[in-house]
Amino acid sequence: MSEVYGLIAGNGRFPFLVLEAARSRGVTMVVAAIREETDPDMDATGAEVHWLGLGQLGKLIQTFQAAGVQRAIMAGQVKHKQIFSRLRPDWKMMALLASLATRNTDSLLGGVARVLQDSGITLESSTQFLQPLLATPGPMTARDADARERADLDYGFTVARHLAAMDIGQAVAIAECACVAAEAMEGTDAMIGRAATLAGGRPLTIVKVAKPKQDLRFDVPVVGPGTIAAMRAAGATVLGVESGITLLLERERCLAEAKAAGIAVLGRTRD
Repeated sequence: MSEVYGLIAGNGRFPFLVLEAARSRGVTMVVAAIREETDPDMDATGAEVHWLGLGQLGKLIQTFQAAGVQRAIMAGQVKHKQIFSRLRPDWKMMALLASLATRNTDSLLGGVARVLQDSGITLESSTQFLQPLLATPGPMTARDADARERADLDYGFTVARHLAAMDIGQAVAIAECACVAAEAMEGTDAMIGRAATLAGGRPLTIVKVAKPKQDLRFDVPVVGPGTIAAMRAAGATVLGVESGITLLLERERCLAEAKAAGIAVLGRTRD
């Protein structure tokens, strides 16, 4: 009998991709779906799905233990505003919150990982089954960046890494080697839309990076077709991401749509 994994599913396509990839390897997954975030279509996947509210940490552990889960993956975003405005903690979560020195998203999710580990459930990298979807070094589209775009990329990676190191955001929009917009809690795609209103018609370069000590068990940089659509609408011409770390959701579609829009997508190895 194959090992049973647990899947803690947030929003978007990410958890569906993990589930499909695991199945292709013969791995059974028990899904803990978050009522406030997970797509209702999760019920149609044929997987064993349990719906939990944000803050039901005790029920999450009980669900996985009852299914024999010893390894789990967290996939899909949980919006920052959801975590801090709609969290209804059970006693297990209340105890965790009381133990945290700071109550930002990273410390909370890191605490969840520790509680799971103490309960015999190891939280593993969310890209464990998705290695083929990770960004690769160099151009991933037929078109490479031109000289202007490369200058913007160089500057963008420098700025984005400084911002990420301060845990402000992980993406920036650059035009003519000036930072037009930086990501905050609104997310990358919304930041791109905001940048479009500030760029004055200048073509934008978008750069997204990971934090220096990003915990890839629950916090993976992600871009996808939605990012490309936002870039196309904003007049952005190039996307730079970190190779081996950034996940390209629906990779083939993402790159095909980038090519159709004349957008260059490049991976850069972290220094």
